[in-house]
Amino acid sequence: MEETMVTSAKVSKPRRTKRVQISSLLASAPMAIVAIGVFVVCVGYSVVLSFTKSRLFPNFNWVGLDQYERLWGTSRWIVSVENLFLYGVLFIALCLVSGFFMAVFLDQKVRFESGFRTLFLYPYAMSLVVTGLVWQWMMEPSLGLQNVVQRMGWESFEFAPLVDPQYAIYGVLIAAVWQSSGLVMALMLAGLRGIDGEIWKAARVDGIPTWRTYLFIVLPMMRPVMITSVVLLAVGVVRVYDLIVAQTGGGPGMSTEMPAKFVIDHITARGNVGLGMAAATMMLLPVLLVIGPWIYREYVRPTKH
Repeated sequence: MEETMVTSAKVSKPRRTKRVQISSLLASAPMAIVAIGVFVVCVGYSVVLSFTKSRLFPNFNWVGLDQYERLWGTSRWIVSVENLFLYGVLFIALCLVSGFFMAVFLDQKVRFESGFRTLFLYPYAMSLVVTGLVWQWMMEPSLGLQNVVQRMGWESFEFAPLVDPQYAIYGVLIAAVWQSSGLVMALMLAGLRGIDGEIWKAARVDGIPTWRTYLFIVLPMMRPVMITSVVLLAVGVVRVYDLIVAQTGGGPGMSTEMPAKFVIDHITARGNVGLGMAAATMMLLPVLLVIGPWIYREYVRPTKH
C-alpha cells in the first residue's frame, strides 16, 4: 500500500510540474507576442524604410544607401552626433562618480538615511520634461540663479549657460546628471551593502587607507553593478529627446541638437520618413554595441564552474 502511494506521488509530481510550465508559458505568451510585434517587427520595418524614398507616408520606392549618404552629408546630423558623443561621455562619467560618492555617504550609516535616500532618488522620479523646464527656469538670466545671486550683492556672478552656444550643452548636462545620479546611487548602494564586512576589517588590520580600499578592493568587486549602470545610462544617452525639447529646443542654433530630435523632426515636421528612419537605424547601432556584449556575457556565455 505504501509503495503504491509513493509511486502515485512520483507520477503526479511531474504532471503537476508540467501543468505549471504550460500555465507559465500561456501567461507569458501575450507579453512575448507584444514584445516581438512591437520591438522586433517595428524595428525591422524601420530599417526597411531607411532604404526607401519614403516622404510623408511610407512607400517602397527603393533607393539603396542613398538615404545614408544624404544623412552623413547633412551638417545638422554631424553636429548632433558630435553633441551626443560629448554629452554621453561626460554624462556617464559624472553620473558614475556622483552616484558612487552619494552611495558611499549613505553607506556610513548616517542619521536620517531614508530621508537622504529619498532626496537623492527624487529627481529620478520626475519626468525629463519637468526636469528640463525646472532647469531652464533656474538657468534663465533674468529669473534664475544668476538673478538671485546678483540681488544678494554678487553682481559679477554669471550662470546662464543656455543662452551661450558654446556652453549650452553643459547646461543640459547639469540637468541630466541631477536627474539620473540617484539611479546610480541606488545601484551602487546595493552593491556596497553586498560587500562582506570581513573585507573592511582585514583592510583596517593591514593599515590600508579607506580611499585605497574603495578604489582597489571595493570597486573591482562591484564590477557587475558598474556594468549595469553604464548600460542603463548609455541607453538613456542615445534616446535623449524630452530633456532637449523641454530645456533648449536644440538651440541656441544647433548647439544642443541630438540624434533623437533629428529623427523625430524629420519624421513629423519635415515629412521625410526615409531619412528619419536612416538616422534611427544609425542610432540603433550603438545601442546594440552596448547591450549586445552585456546580454551575451550575462545570459548566453556558459558559466565557468
